[in-house]
Amino acid sequence: MDTAPKSIIISRGTVVEALPDTLFRVKLENSEEIILAYLAGKMKMNRIRVLIGDNVELALDPYGGRARITRRF
Repeated sequence: MDTAPKSIIISRGTVVEALPDTLFRVKLENSEEIILAYLAGKMKMNRIRVLIGDNVELALDPYGGRARITRRF
């Protein structure tokens, strides 16, 4: 059984919509795709706020569908 972590793809985007429960819709920088993203645990713990229009760094799920917001610019 292979338990090695999958490679994490880092990307940047802009927050388009804020949803309840620290979920966001983010438009990726290098494409027109809009993806659902959630706030990383460290950002929740340190109460870093993310607003509409913020540029963020994302760690994309290798299987697609969701991403984790890891940094705000």
